[in-house]
Amino acid sequence: MNIRGFTKFAFVLTIVTLIAGLTACDQIQQILPPPQMEGLSGEIPIGVVLAQTGQYAAPYGLSMLDGFELAREHINNSGVLGDAKITFITEDDQSESAIEAVNKLIHEDGVSAIVGFAISTQLEQVIPIAEENGVVCFSSLASAAGLSALSEFVFRTGLPTNVLNPEGIRVSQEKLGYQRAALIYDEDDVYSTSSNEEVSKALAASGVDIVITETIQSKATDQGKATDFRQQLTRIMDTNPDAVFISALSTQMTEIMIQGREVGIPASVPYIVPELTGNEVEGAKGAADGAIAFTNWSATADTPGNQAFVQNYLAKYGIEADTWAAQSYATLYILAEAIENAQSIEATAVRDALANTMDFPTVMGNFSFDEVGDAVYNPIVLTVENGELVAFE
Repeated sequence: MNIRGFTKFAFVLTIVTLIAGLTACDQIQQILPPPQMEGLSGEIPIGVVLAQTGQYAAPYGLSMLDGFELAREHINNSGVLGDAKITFITEDDQSESAIEAVNKLIHEDGVSAIVGFAISTQLEQVIPIAEENGVVCFSSLASAAGLSALSEFVFRTGLPTNVLNPEGIRVSQEKLGYQRAALIYDEDDVYSTSSNEEVSKALAASGVDIVITETIQSKATDQGKATDFRQQLTRIMDTNPDAVFISALSTQMTEIMIQGREVGIPASVPYIVPELTGNEVEGAKGAADGAIAFTNWSATADTPGNQAFVQNYLAKYGIEADTWAAQSYATLYILAEAIENAQSIEATAVRDALANTMDFPTVMGNFSFDEVGDAVYNPIVLTVENGELVAFE
């Protein structure tokens, strides 16, 4: 992987306030040395940071944890790492900042690699810590454009918005022929603003007219503004768009789809929702029918080990796997492969092995990292029919 010197210099200038906000105790703590290994044996401690409580637990964190746990079981039973066994030190970010959890894992538990990080806003906050302490942070979900480039210790499994959204727009616009697009996004969320920016650029490049852009504020606390978007959606309806693009996290995404139909946006105008999953489709009920999703994984895909994963997940948990479980399952396998190749759990060695990942078979498809630590594989476009996500083409 490139050292990314210029990018790192620019990033240092932007993170001063974040670092300054840490407590004096956090700033002076020393990193515990990672366990040293002659080859691979014993326990390999991996930090896991995700939401087990709060608003992000049900739509993201709990299925992520299930995916990680299933992968750990399979890896440990398969002998991929020889006699070594992966163990987890799991921290609940409580759907808030991940800074405290990451600092604990680094300074108290001495881990050299941490997985998880559903929300781009949270990943952005901990990148300075990963860079300063030289610890691998491997996000299975966060997809705002540009984050991996901010530190050579940061990697991501999900395709970033600057890859996923342009390809989804190319495929969907070619088939549907929409020419007038309305956009609505959450300006309080890093992923949502990144998604909307990439949607805007891709639509402009395709010659599609953006007739209106509306914003919501998911952090608003007065008069129900965080959940009532009818005024914005009524203005969108009045512009008579051919398609409505929604960039938001799960709760807001679902409410926008429901309220849009309630205010009169006709079912003939499709919602186009990057990273829409079955959870939001189920929550929106009939309001999601006809929606288009840009995504990273499908339960029906003929990718390496995918059908076995789908069956094993159902057998273990009694529910169908979702995208976030699949991406987390793949993440741990990719990390385990890097540890095996490095024959070490020292962070720099693992980082270098991850950077050299090329065409590694996963449930996402053959997986590689690009020069900044972002995923490379084929995106998928799905549509909602009768309450189910199915192939768009």
